Amino acid sequence: MSLEDRSDRPDPRVQRVLDALRQYEQAHPHAEIVVRRQNPVSIRIRIIDPDFKRQDKIEREKEVWRILDTLSDELPADISMLLLLTPEEAPNSFANMEFEHPIPSLL
Repeated sequence: MSLEDRSDRPDPRVQRVLDALRQYEQAHPHAEIVVRRQNPVSIRIRIIDPDFKRQDKIEREKEVWRILDTLSDELPADISMLLLLTPEEAPNSFANMEFEHPIPSLL
């Protein structure tokens, strides 16, 4: 179980997303959750969870967005990437590479 902020510096909006995702973490103790600020208008989220194995992509998104939608009206609009993978899917995911080796934003 892990919940991590990979932003370059403390960010209150990223922290609010992390705080909301604690609810997911409590229900899914083996999940690895990473949230980071990509640029001034973009937050990226990755959740690697073995529990996703028994869900299709739509079910995964519904479960996580149920939590994210509890945030203030403007904050979910900052989320530009929501990557929901099983541990088996992660090594082959091109999008996952952005979390492992992020490319700095030009903004």
